[in-house]
Amino acid sequence: MNHDLGPLLLIVGCLVAVTTFAQDGSPVRTQRINKAIELLEQGQPVYYTTARGGYDEGLEFAATESDYINYEMEHGAFDISALRAFMQGLVDAGPTVSGHRTPAVIVTLPVWGLDAPSMRANAWVVQQVLAAGVHGILLCHTREPGAAEVFVQASRYPFAPEVEGLEQGLRGSGSQAYAARIWGVTGNEYLRRADAWPLNPAGELLLGVKIEDTYALENAERTTAVAGIAFTEWGPGDMGFWVVGLPRPGAQQLPEMQAARARVFQAARTNDIFMLHTCNEDDVVDRLEEGVMICTGGYRAGRAHTGRQMPW
Repeated sequence: MNHDLGPLLLIVGCLVAVTTFAQDGSPVRTQRINKAIELLEQGQPVYYTTARGGYDEGLEFAATESDYINYEMEHGAFDISALRAFMQGLVDAGPTVSGHRTPAVIVTLPVWGLDAPSMRANAWVVQQVLAAGVHGILLCHTREPGAAEVFVQASRYPFAPEVEGLEQGLRGSGSQAYAARIWGVTGNEYLRRADAWPLNPAGELLLGVKIEDTYALENAERTTAVAGIAFTEWGPGDMGFWVVGLPRPGAQQLPEMQAARARVFQAARTNDIFMLHTCNEDDVVDRLEEGVMICTGGYRAGRAHTGRQMPW
């Protein structure tokens, strides 16, 4: 990341994940709560699946072969009770085969990052979602860096280490109670670890932004530079609405669409954040060679390509 992380290393009491190696040189799994962060720290791409249900779906998805679960609330129902029940289902059917209490869960919000004032007015949504015990959030239609800044602020506690360009965090006392139970830690331990990674090296929250319309594209470089943002994607479906219009076969290959994709890719590289992209078993190796680190699918071929040892 192109951010000054020096002061963050002074955090007292946080458990920073440290990479260790076996005698044969293979990485040994750390004790991260967020499996997606653990893998990214080890240089391994991560693969996700999508859910949107309640307790019974949580029981089912606890055994997912994916590394994290995208919990869809952008166009699905915004039902915090269902999300909390889903998280409890993951816990009750856990742990995962990799030894984590639950798979990581990243929520796509129904709130859009149109500008700082509207994001500030909707900070309560961020609060509610994180209080359910999830491990990250993806903010759709993030058009301005100011919106991304408020998004990160809403995800942090007021006592989180200060960072130039960010105001104090907004999360309040009491938000840790249910989330700590889901994570399997004390309330104080949750308060220490519920921060944006890698801005905070000990943080367990993964925050991302979608650059998925022409307004967002114009600010792609500045938005992805906001401290606390760990990943981005170009949202080809929505981007196509703005660039092409009605969907039609081959639209993603049009020069203007490829130019939008390339700009978001370059913004991610410039700001040293991770790129999320659609992948399948046929094209995942090509995507990984491009530098994609978060994939919608293709985990069998992808893991074989990077030599990942399972069930890690």
